[in-house]
Amino acid sequence: MSYAWVIPASAGIPAGTLFLIIVLLLACLLLGFIAYMIPIRHWIAAMFSGVPIGIFSLIGMRLRRVPPTEIVDALIQVRKAGIEVEADILEAHYLAGGNVGRVVAALVAADKANMNLSVQRATAIDLAGRDVLEAVKMSVNPKVIETPEVSAVAKDGIQLKAIARVTVRTNLDRLIGGAGEETILARVGEGIVTTIGSTEHHKKVLENPDLISRVVLAKGLDNGTAFEILSIDIADVNIGKNIGAQLQTDQANADKNIAQAKAEERRAMAVASEQEMKARISEMKAQLIAMEAQVPLALAQAFREGRFENKQA
Repeated sequence: MSYAWVIPASAGIPAGTLFLIIVLLLACLLLGFIAYMIPIRHWIAAMFSGVPIGIFSLIGMRLRRVPPTEIVDALIQVRKAGIEVEADILEAHYLAGGNVGRVVAALVAADKANMNLSVQRATAIDLAGRDVLEAVKMSVNPKVIETPEVSAVAKDGIQLKAIARVTVRTNLDRLIGGAGEETILARVGEGIVTTIGSTEHHKKVLENPDLISRVVLAKGLDNGTAFEILSIDIADVNIGKNIGAQLQTDQANADKNIAQAKAEERRAMAVASEQEMKARISEMKAQLIAMEAQVPLALAQAFREGRFENKQA
């Protein structure tokens, strides 16, 4: 059988050598495909780490488009930490779009901190969009969040501006479906406004800032949230405006404007009455002048008719 048709004879490569090269290339490609589909290296690493996973399970991961490296490394990590996790759970979590590495790191951190965190809850928290590793860290090391400046007015009309620092830690049982930090800040701000607003005198708040902390903390503001409030500390309290005096001034100005408007209305009515009276006087004068103009005419008419002379006789 001749293979001279595969490449021009001018190339100087014998047909048998060319055939051997093609066979070697195909063999290399086949071996590469087999090495990819059968992750021997990962199987050996799992076997020496004491992870019970078979070679066919790794091949199945390849077929399901799950990277064996990520699953095997995670299984080795939890195995060394003394945590029992099945490969199917991690594989299903990866296929659901979860972060296997972050879940495993959270499980290890929770186990070292003697926290009760199951793999089912950890995967559920991760799939819910929460950072499960950060949640575990916050449970061990509480976080301090600072409220923006909150303004409130005491009963004596003095405005106070307060800033509070809230120490919270994650509540893993309420992490799924629980409200976030924004809700905590909003509730604490509302509690500060209520506490200051119910105080008779602003000096009482300035003398005892912890009054706000005690009252607000007793309200149970962490209900329905993903956090547990450990403490509320008032970082700063400043005096603002005298809202009571400002309201009285505004009310006095409003009363003055109303009085001026009424006075202006009365003045306008008086001016209108005066103008009307002047118009009537002018009309009466015109009538009087018209009547006076008729007197000579009447006398002349009487002379012509002889009535005036007869009356003289």
